[in-house]
Amino acid sequence: MENNIISYRYNREQVKPGILHIGVGNFHRAHEEFFTNKLLEYPDQQNWGIHGAMLLPSDEHLYKALTKQGNEYTLTACGRDGKDETCQIGSLVGLDWAVENPEAILFAIENKDIRIITLTITEGGYNIEKGTGEFILDNNSVRNDLQNPHSPKTAFGFVAEGLRRRKNAGNGPITILSCDNLQHNGDTARKSFTSFVRAQDSELAAWMEENVTFPNSMVDRITPATRPEDIARLNSKNGTNDEAPVYCEDFIQWVIEDKFIAGRPAWERVGVEFTDDVTAYENMKLSLLNASHTLLSYPSFLAGYRKVDDAMHDIRIVRFVRTFMDKDITPYVPAPGNTDLNLYKQTLIERFSNRTVSDQVARLCFDGISKFPVYIMPNLIKMIRDHADLTRVAYLIAAYRHYLKYKTDDKGTTFEIAEPWLTPQDEKLIDDNEPANFLSLSAFGSADLKKSDAFVELYMKMVDGIKNSGAMHMLESIL
Repeated sequence: MENNIISYRYNREQVKPGILHIGVGNFHRAHEEFFTNKLLEYPDQQNWGIHGAMLLPSDEHLYKALTKQGNEYTLTACGRDGKDETCQIGSLVGLDWAVENPEAILFAIENKDIRIITLTITEGGYNIEKGTGEFILDNNSVRNDLQNPHSPKTAFGFVAEGLRRRKNAGNGPITILSCDNLQHNGDTARKSFTSFVRAQDSELAAWMEENVTFPNSMVDRITPATRPEDIARLNSKNGTNDEAPVYCEDFIQWVIEDKFIAGRPAWERVGVEFTDDVTAYENMKLSLLNASHTLLSYPSFLAGYRKVDDAMHDIRIVRFVRTFMDKDITPYVPAPGNTDLNLYKQTLIERFSNRTVSDQVARLCFDGISKFPVYIMPNLIKMIRDHADLTRVAYLIAAYRHYLKYKTDDKGTTFEIAEPWLTPQDEKLIDDNEPANFLSLSAFGSADLKKSDAFVELYMKMVDGIKNSGAMHMLESIL
């Protein structure tokens, strides 16, 4: 490697995979692979390499790029001080693509040496119905896997068939660890996988009760999508020829409940925090970081901003976000452990403003239908109950409606939206010219927002203001 790349100092030939990871995207490669790469420096931890599993046809490009490089890649952490650090990641010691070799993935799940399955399949990937919280069995892919257990297509089908083989071979218990960005992700994973297995194989479901644990975890590292121009930029800067580089911010956090039934890596040696209950940590992160990301996303996009750091150098947006953190969120967020909440909030503002990470506003806007129920609604319900100031959240929901309905920003630029989980009913509510009906969108299903006169009145005012004078003009009026 070039002199400016920090290389790992272990022999990859001696590393054995102990983890199967499903969903080898950028976040996983900047987070779990990063921690594990550091941990493999310890000779007693070299049975915890990661075997990657990619399930989607759309994974082909990344799969081929990584395979060509022996599954190694560079990770550049962009410092808030403008100084970047690039390291070579070698912890991904195996990789299979379901389209090419589904058997290899099933064999890995069955394999006794694999003691943890980790997942990054996105918030929407758990296939949970928004309103009821139930697993959706009536879905083409799920139905296919229920009926064809030996040739799965979904994560649920792969895990079920792999575990069935593991059970039959007597290969012992295993932990399934979600690394997705949603509250109580382990509970969600348990709900999804056990619901699927109960519908397919009651014997396997009984075995899972005794032999599979699902710890909750809280993950945090801003990791943008890597576009072709980013690949060129990173390679030029690092003197590399990496076809699958990743870049991310310098901040990283991972808090995990210590509930591993078949052993685990000593990740605490490299900065991971283990706890009995992750609730307070994830509440702080989801309520401050993720909710603030959602808060700034639609107004910033409507204002014409396409990069988060550009938006966060607009003093109006910074004031909007910081006021939301201080007035709307802090009263409901107890700080976990020794966390200094004011420092945490200030660090968030710095992270969002980091010029070298330059995240896409479109990425924050993506799949709002899955984000609102997790990041915005739990706190909004408490705020309505407490007769708190609802101005900023009413403005956000009005901006979200405008984004979905008109697909045009303040500058007259049109755009496409990316909402893979909209239902036909949602589409009707978006098309509806009565703004109040939008409040029945599936994303807001955990509360009847129409019942709060105070909220509806503010929201209707914001809808008119955004439509008549633009998102930023309306934002200025509420600041």
